[in-house]
Amino acid sequence: MIIYDPFWKTLEKKGVSTYALITRYNISSSTISRLKNNKPVTTTTLNDLCRILQCSISEILQYIDVEK
Repeated sequence: MIIYDPFWKTLEKKGVSTYALITRYNISSSTISRLKNNKPVTTTTLNDLCRILQCSISEILQYIDVEK
């Protein structure tokens, strides 16, 4: 299962709000909702978030093996 817990920590560390992502960077509110609820997002969205936040993918998402 992919979770986006690192994303919220990265936002805080970089001082970027979800409001800024929506208004300044044109990330949709539905995408923010998908991230909050650990729903799938596109690799294009992940690429955009890495570019905006100047971070690596590991600072956006984490894989957790739920079958263990």
